[in-house]
Amino acid sequence: MEKTLVLVKPDGVQRGLIGEVIRRLENKGLKIVAMRMLQVDEALARKHYAAHVNKPFFPGLLTFITACPIVAMVLEGPSAVAVVRNMMGPTNGAEAPLGTIRGDYGISKQFNLVHGSDSPEAAETEISLYFNAEDIMNYDIAAQPWMY
Repeated sequence: MEKTLVLVKPDGVQRGLIGEVIRRLENKGLKIVAMRMLQVDEALARKHYAAHVNKPFFPGLLTFITACPIVAMVLEGPSAVAVVRNMMGPTNGAEAPLGTIRGDYGISKQFNLVHGSDSPEAAETEISLYFNAEDIMNYDIAAQPWMY
């Protein structure tokens, strides 16, 4: 089974969408194997967004992601990375199709509610930023044989 990282970003937390994001992910058949709420500090933000540190938009991104707590989750399932990315929709909520998280709740490119790893390799790296190996649970869901 593949794992991916999902973050409910500060705008999703402030708008009370944590439960809705979790509901959609679980209803799809993904299994939450780790979850926590935390305040992202500058050091963690710089690690997570290392590819963007020298870009002109990084100061605004840093201010945004450290503004209030986020919810970090590790989800598991077949093709979890692609499934989550499809469920999130394109980065710009104004362009995201209805039925996606961003399409149903977003209208901005900057305030796009959620983050999901973009590849299995990125997921592995990102998960290690937010969770230790012992934080990730291994358990069975009784309905799993009915899902895949």
